[in-house]
Amino acid sequence: MLHHVRPACSGPFRPNCHLEVTPEFLRQAVERIRANGYHIIALDEAIDLLKSGYGKPERYAVLTFDDGYRDNLEIAYPVLKALSAPFTVYVASGLVDRTSELWWLALERIIARNDEVTFLQNGTASGVPCRSVDEKNACFDHLAHYLTHDVSEQDQRAIIRSLAEQYGLDLKKLADEQMMSWDEVRQLASDPLVTIGAHTHNHMALARLRADAARADVLKGMERLETELGRRPKHFAYPYGKSNAAGPRDAAILREIGFASSVTTQPGVLHSSNARDTMMLPRVSLNGCFQDPSVVDQYLTGAPFALYGIARWAAMRFGVRTGVSRFSPSTR
Repeated sequence: MLHHVRPACSGPFRPNCHLEVTPEFLRQAVERIRANGYHIIALDEAIDLLKSGYGKPERYAVLTFDDGYRDNLEIAYPVLKALSAPFTVYVASGLVDRTSELWWLALERIIARNDEVTFLQNGTASGVPCRSVDEKNACFDHLAHYLTHDVSEQDQRAIIRSLAEQYGLDLKKLADEQMMSWDEVRQLASDPLVTIGAHTHNHMALARLRADAARADVLKGMERLETELGRRPKHFAYPYGKSNAAGPRDAAILREIGFASSVTTQPGVLHSSNARDTMMLPRVSLNGCFQDPSVVDQYLTGAPFALYGIARWAAMRFGVRTGVSRFSPSTR
């Protein structure tokens, strides 16, 4: 799993840096995957192999990119084209339409430009200081948690629109800067090396929506892609993709709609058990905070995911609090 591919940024306040890798690291990652005996294949082929349980290549990897950022076309695509490495881009159609909000990037911009951010919390105006880098990081963490846990997805977007207006941030201009246009998505989709998957329309956490609203957002995203590209997407990625953002109910919705696969952000590699249900597949995050080829070698052993699974089991079974996800590059 990747998001952005672009030159390294050295700014002191970079709360979304885990979503960015450099083109040099992307190339190194592909080379390390192949050096470890893995074939990089298209998603369609991977799902077929997973379901069949046999065939060549025996070990394989799939590269996926979430959201539909312009740098996927301008920077990642030339690197992967030169390496003949297939990849999938999961496109959130509302971000390409410029009707949805890149709230995590908007929040970063607002905090970066101000010494205090004031917003309504439980009906009361609260001011959060953000003068120093430490204060800015604390402010981002506080507001991001509030927006993803304490208010609904719809209220989250209303708050972001209000903050953007209050602090003079043009949300459409931000999307124009960051996201592909439909012409650019079509350009990418025209190469057989590239698979375009669905990622909802509004990029909301499905599990935090009512079932009818979740289904409607999935369908709208799928229909927009079909209208713009001339073919219906077969594969899906859950926005955010953690356990609080995607669950069995949402998998059932996707299964009923007819997707061939859907991917989460739950860390892990594919096992034969995943063949029984391809609606909740794990992924390995190439985390921008850990851009070292040796980390890719570590991922391919599967060991970090076994450790993560044990830690999660202990937390659920015995109430043990674990910090594994904070320190392992494969589980952040």
